[in-house]
Amino acid sequence: MKIKPANTAVAEADMTPMIDMTFQLIAFLMVLVNFTTEDVNKVNLPESELARPPEHAVSDNKIVIQLNDQGKVLYGTEAVSIDSLKTILKNEAYLLSTQDKAPGDATIIIRGDKNCETGKVQEVIKTCQGEKFDKFILRAKEQE
Repeated sequence: MKIKPANTAVAEADMTPMIDMTFQLIAFLMVLVNFTTEDVNKVNLPESELARPPEHAVSDNKIVIQLNDQGKVLYGTEAVSIDSLKTILKNEAYLLSTQDKAPGDATIIIRGDKNCETGKVQEVIKTCQGEKFDKFILRAKEQE
């Protein structure tokens, strides 16, 4: 008597739904996680009992300038000199002019480290004013 071999067909699962779900999760996480330059550059803000959220909404045209504990100016993730900051601000003013806006329509957000010299913050403000930017927000942590 001859024994017939059992059916050796391999059952395969359809992986298409699994792959689709994986890509959807990746896309969801890319949208959800938004690292800003404030998160990338670790600047320890000073604490103040006067710190509070702005009373009115900040304009869409905001420029964030940070100062680290050594007093270096950070624009984005790059350390720049004051002369380079002037050039950057001129470029920002040009971009605003292409949108029919003036430098006065933009808000400069200054995030200075608590160990940074006050004179450096004043120097940055003076540089911004020299390029016709006149709206400023100084960031601080609310004192507990």
